[in-house]
Amino acid sequence: MRSLSYVRAGNVREAIEAFAAAGEGARYIAGGTTLYDLMKLGVERPAHLIDIASLKGADRIDTRGDVLFFGAGALMADVAEDDVIRRDYPVLAESLSKAASQQLRNMATVGGNLLQRTRCPYFRNGAIGAYPCNKREPGSGCAGIGGVDRGQAVLGASDACNAVSPGDWPVALTAMDATIEISGPAGTRSVPISDFYRLPGNTPHLEFAIEAGEIVTGISVPKTAAGRNSTYLKVRDRESYAFALASAAVALRMDGNHVRQAHIALGGVATRPWRAREAEALLNAQTIDREIALAAGRAAFAEARAGEHNAFKIELGARTLADAIMIAGGKIQ
Repeated sequence: MRSLSYVRAGNVREAIEAFAAAGEGARYIAGGTTLYDLMKLGVERPAHLIDIASLKGADRIDTRGDVLFFGAGALMADVAEDDVIRRDYPVLAESLSKAASQQLRNMATVGGNLLQRTRCPYFRNGAIGAYPCNKREPGSGCAGIGGVDRGQAVLGASDACNAVSPGDWPVALTAMDATIEISGPAGTRSVPISDFYRLPGNTPHLEFAIEAGEIVTGISVPKTAAGRNSTYLKVRDRESYAFALASAAVALRMDGNHVRQAHIALGGVATRPWRAREAEALLNAQTIDREIALAAGRAAFAEARAGEHNAFKIELGARTLADAIMIAGGKIQ
């Protein structure tokens, strides 16, 4: 059995230097809730762990100024329970409080949640070689295409991969035009969340716009009046500790009874957090009612492509989005 080295870093520069010194097989670990799972399954086999859970200032939550700022080390539970976030940005609080279980939310960080890998069963359970997976072993094939695809994506899939992006928090951040702060050997840079997640294309193993040795250090969300009229609606097989079959993050900037600007993203149905621009365009300048909400929902799925077992996700996703629009618009509780 291969030995596993472990180093605890006190600040970002220390962590980056420790990663570089460790060489091949190094991984950062914070809350550890995803990495430990993948290690147990044999999907991840790190040789070196650099613990970044205690980086100075990494758990900062700042709701002052023109943006909301969340240090990547802030716990999911702490952000979800922040009074300002709950009052002014329910879409953010709800996306966190509906994720995983309370025990995991007390351990998992908002930065680590961004890097959560797919729950596709062929990716997670095929490390023993039972199923090919291009995310796990590039070029091996995709058992999800033509296989049991009930949980697979209907948006953003390619001939190489149809695995669903798993997160709730990233969907809400996508709707809210968040920016991801990344630090690495070359310095610090900011990446719009719309560019942070890659479509699978021919390289599904390249999931995030992050390079070796880089660390997600912060998340910024522009403040907007749309936050008050927002929600995250999640439909799943059971009420707790289950990933979305379909979800929708909706925030509406209203002018009286009219939508002045809509922010919409979808989860559980696509290979990355999916911005629904067609639905946004349809809603703008409209008065919300059930007919308009359903039209927006169906516009969001106009380009969806179903496999053998997941066609239900198209109608489910459209109706989930319609309900979220109605909730955000104050038409239903």
